[in-house]
Amino acid sequence: MKRVVVIGAGLGGLTSAIRLAYHGFSVTVLEKEASVGGKLQQVDTGEYQFDLGPSTITMQHVFEEVFTACDRRIEDYVTFYPIKAGTRNFFADGSIVDFSTDVDHVEEQIARFSPHDAANYRRFLQESSKFYRIAERQFFSQLMYSWKVKLSSSLLVDFMKIKPFTTYQKFLRQFFEHPNTLAMFGRYATYVGSSPYQAPAIFVMMAHLEGSQGIYGIKGGTYEIVSAFERLALELGVTIRKNTTVKKILLDKKRAVGVQTDSKDFFADEVIANVDALTVYQNWLKEHPMHKKIVKKEPSLSGFTMLLGIDQQHKQLRHHNVFFPKVYKDEFESIFTKKKMADDAAIYICNSSYSEPVRSKEGGSNLFILVNAPSLSEVESWRLDEKYKVRERILEQLEAYGLSHIGNSIKYEEIMTPADIQARTGAYQGTIYGMSSNRFNQAFFRVPNKDMSIEHLYFVGGSTHPGGGTPMVTISGSLVAEDIISHSKT
Repeated sequence: MKRVVVIGAGLGGLTSAIRLAYHGFSVTVLEKEASVGGKLQQVDTGEYQFDLGPSTITMQHVFEEVFTACDRRIEDYVTFYPIKAGTRNFFADGSIVDFSTDVDHVEEQIARFSPHDAANYRRFLQESSKFYRIAERQFFSQLMYSWKVKLSSSLLVDFMKIKPFTTYQKFLRQFFEHPNTLAMFGRYATYVGSSPYQAPAIFVMMAHLEGSQGIYGIKGGTYEIVSAFERLALELGVTIRKNTTVKKILLDKKRAVGVQTDSKDFFADEVIANVDALTVYQNWLKEHPMHKKIVKKEPSLSGFTMLLGIDQQHKQLRHHNVFFPKVYKDEFESIFTKKKMADDAAIYICNSSYSEPVRSKEGGSNLFILVNAPSLSEVESWRLDEKYKVRERILEQLEAYGLSHIGNSIKYEEIMTPADIQARTGAYQGTIYGMSSNRFNQAFFRVPNKDMSIEHLYFVGGSTHPGGGTPMVTISGSLVAEDIISHSKT
């Protein structure tokens, strides 16, 4: 029986473990934290429940396939429900757009501030759908580490169809002209830790995911996906060792043969790293050619997070909410050029108690607040006083948007900075997605899922192909597992 060690128990690592165990591999997952899930965690105070990490769930079929591939039904493990109201977008001029799969309603709302943009919305959605179909066909169905795949004629033809040299913002301007519309759809570049003014047009496909396929909630919170994956993994015989820190990847010449932890060595035929690939090269593979290249990679966005349990409900809030600044571009200039928090940035709020009142005390709300932040550098120190300056600024901005007395209604509060993300997850420079997709080579040539210098070393998760987000990291886990399975048969 072939042995596999998986470093990290995020969704990517758990997916690989599940698929491999089902096919007869002996799989051990090593997780340095006390709970599985990686960046996707949960905080339960008794009166308030919060999900950390991804909260907007799309591509439900990706999670279902993990279970059906093992002759299981996902319905027996976790319950999804559609969020029909979609995401509520608040703009500086007072406009509000509830972005959902109701195309007529979205058009009507956009038309209130831009008849021109409303008239182009359906055509934009059609183009978004085309981009998604190409991504699904070419990028979500196969690993991209071999030259045979990279140079295939079908890939090259499709690659040009996604306008790889056109920026996301330039593509949007072919359809829209109003700042509100440009900001609302431009925000999807941040889903992969990037700027809509620099990232390529391919990420327009995310408008299709939310505007055509729809978004979902999960009964009990998004961490229930993690719990479901953990349960399935254990049923299939996967060994999960928590509170176990990996110190080193063990090599025999140019072959990965296991890992060294703080307690013992684990030997294996295959090693899968569900840790930020840049962190792996920085800390464990210092002789690797990639180690010197890391400093040249532009890091992705990080995040400043506030968990607020409040004793009031704000009627204007829905499950998902975004408050946009007057000048959206300034946020990305500040983060990527100045390496500083923006003075006026977009604010995302997940208010899951809107859909599930039991996740908050009666009459209250559980607000997960996220503001984009720069990766760790010497510019932002994240001292206690700096952290609370950002906190006060965010609360003041929310008050200005009509969330009256929010500061005085706080009954539970927790703040997390990029430094906390790095400490908890090992993320490179505290980023959420590893490297940004602001540059052509970083967008389309991410760290390969299979190391090209060290045999039997694989990567899964948001820092590698096909990218960030819960569906993407799950896909990466499945693709890597299938690659290992196919090679084991030869």
